[in-house]
Amino acid sequence: MKDSTVTAQSADAITVSELNRQAKTLLERGLARVWVEGELSNLARPASGHVYFTLKDKSAQVRCAFFRQRQRGPTLGLSDGDQMLALGRVSLYEARGDYQLIIERLEPAGEGELRRRFELLKRKLAAEGLFDEDLKRPLPAVPRRIGVITSPSGAAIRDVLTVLQRRFPVVPVTIYPSAVQGDAAPGELLRALQAAVRRAECDVLILCRGGGSLEDLWAFNDEALARAIRQSPIPVISAVGHEVDFTIADFVADLRAPTPSGAAELVVPDRIEWLRGLANLTGTLSSLMRRQLEEEAQTLDWLAKRLAQSSPITTVARQAERMKNSRIRLAIAIRHAVAATNHRAVQLNARLLRQSPAMQLERDGWQFRDLRARLGSAGHKLIDNLQQRLKLNARALNAVSPLATLERGYAIVSVAESNNVLTDTRKVQVGSAVRARLARGSLIATVDHIERKDD
Repeated sequence: MKDSTVTAQSADAITVSELNRQAKTLLERGLARVWVEGELSNLARPASGHVYFTLKDKSAQVRCAFFRQRQRGPTLGLSDGDQMLALGRVSLYEARGDYQLIIERLEPAGEGELRRRFELLKRKLAAEGLFDEDLKRPLPAVPRRIGVITSPSGAAIRDVLTVLQRRFPVVPVTIYPSAVQGDAAPGELLRALQAAVRRAECDVLILCRGGGSLEDLWAFNDEALARAIRQSPIPVISAVGHEVDFTIADFVADLRAPTPSGAAELVVPDRIEWLRGLANLTGTLSSLMRRQLEEEAQTLDWLAKRLAQSSPITTVARQAERMKNSRIRLAIAIRHAVAATNHRAVQLNARLLRQSPAMQLERDGWQFRDLRARLGSAGHKLIDNLQQRLKLNARALNAVSPLATLERGYAIVSVAESNNVLTDTRKVQVGSAVRARLARGSLIATVDHIERKDD
């Protein structure tokens, strides 16, 4: 009995590998990805690049594996004792049966929570349209007064004032003091902004502070401050931290500067460039003025000439000169007219002579004699042509005439009674009388015999 029980239990048993495999499957399917916060200990960095450590709190600990392909940034700053926030999935290392957490993301615990809250607020305000570029307002080219909201004792205000003094010192600056770090900073920043808006003495506002961690810059991620920046009627430049630091104030402001010094460079023009531009404008204006004066001087000279030409003395002299020129032109015109008239008279006299009756009779006589000669010549030539044509036609007619055929010994045979010309022997009978016409005279004969063509 005892042996059968042992055999049955051995048949139902599984291997250690199968046990660990099933336990791993249950753990991975039963728990989704989880965030775990704890203290870092037993940190190990093998040559493979993976990072192994333990997360622990006061009463428990769990082994963790952070594989190299999951690492998105440097891990050299990790050290034992760091309070970390880890995102991972629960699994089991089958070879040793160790329960572990496979890490997918790792960040400092305090900063990780702040970053999560930062992303939530960023998505919320973006969905409301507070970051739209259409809402951004342009900065004045040269502000009459600049307002700076920051700590009056920090390095940021010194950087801003130094750059403004170097670039464009004539623009006055008003400082609205406020804390820029700590629990009271969001409220003070908001009240300083509201004071600047209420006093309305500045054309542009710079909201700035120096660099720091996400926790140090957290006052500039306040939702109430962000909405006040967006609603401000005065353009706001956000210059918080360094170039890699971003806050909610950067997204809602009309312009984001990488540093406080960068904001000061953006808000005013460069004095040297400005003076160079003024010098260029002055030169251009002087050139335009000289050109205008030259044009006005030319106009004045032209008007003076016109005035001189319109004086009575000038007018009388001009009219006298015109009269003299007209008299000369009239004399020349009369001479030309007389010469043309004489020439025309000569032409008309020649035409009259050509049209006289004696001349006409003489021309007609010449023409008559010429026509008579031409007619006689043409008549003789026509008669010669007709005689020639008559000879040719007679010769051609003689060539086809029946008489010519008869001259060669042929005869024309016809029926004696009807004079019908015979061309076929079937139209006559033996004994019929026929007439044979010769070249000279005719013969009456009787048909004695007929030879037909068929015979």
